[in-house]
Amino acid sequence: MNKTPVEIEHLTKVFRIPMRRERVVAVRDLSLHVNAGEVYGLLGPNGSGKSTTLKILLGLVTATRGNTRVFGEDSRLVRSRKDVGFLPENPYFYKFLTGAETVRFFGRLSGLDGKSLETRAKELLELVGLTEAADRRVGSYSKGMLQRIGLAQALVQDPGLLVLDEPTAGVDPVGSREIRDLILELKSRGKTILLCSHLLSQVQEICDRVGILARGSLVREGRVEDLLAVRDRAEIVVEQTSPEKFAALQEAAKKLGLTVISSGRPQTTLENLFLESIEPGQSPDASPARRQA
Repeated sequence: MNKTPVEIEHLTKVFRIPMRRERVVAVRDLSLHVNAGEVYGLLGPNGSGKSTTLKILLGLVTATRGNTRVFGEDSRLVRSRKDVGFLPENPYFYKFLTGAETVRFFGRLSGLDGKSLETRAKELLELVGLTEAADRRVGSYSKGMLQRIGLAQALVQDPGLLVLDEPTAGVDPVGSREIRDLILELKSRGKTILLCSHLLSQVQEICDRVGILARGSLVREGRVEDLLAVRDRAEIVVEQTSPEKFAALQEAAKKLGLTVISSGRPQTTLENLFLESIEPGQSPDASPARRQA
């Protein structure tokens, strides 16, 4: 499959408030794309337009203006969703079904049956770490287990694109780490992932690129390492050097016979970048250059 998984061009969504002559612009002239095989993080404060963007992409909400495509198909068409798996922020499952029955239920909705469905259900339960809980009712699952069964249902038809809205919302640190590792595993299998999350440290660990929304507009976008690089600063990391040699390093590194391990610009954190992007004029505290002796 060589078509771009997600294409959003000049997307605008305006909501009209009933009984009042007011309009709310949820998304404003948004353009972005998600490349095949990457993890793209869509970030922003509450009300920035993240969820509205995802709903338009999934055909759940109609855009006011602009175009959205999934693997080259207009996202307003039902066929555009045949290769998409979706995990909403607060998924609902039938509590009286077991984990295995839940996966099989969604498998049937996706057209699977018979031996292929049973095989797929077992594979997914093993992938998300719920094999031992497969025969337990979903109503007894913890929040982390519910999110993992949600990932299983999103993967049931083996989609090329996964859309995850707050996949670790309300999950404890251990469960959050497990879901993070699962997302990385899915990436290694060639899945394209578009996710929204408020856990910026986790996004920093797993995303290839991020886009930051504020007041419905895309204010920053790029590769994580490029966005986090501190402007107007540089750093050099060397191996087993003395304080004296470090002081002379910038002028005479090669003459001193030092081995330069790496060089580049020091980085801030994704949290600082996020706050700087959504609050213009606020300069975050940049991380100081590392000095390793």
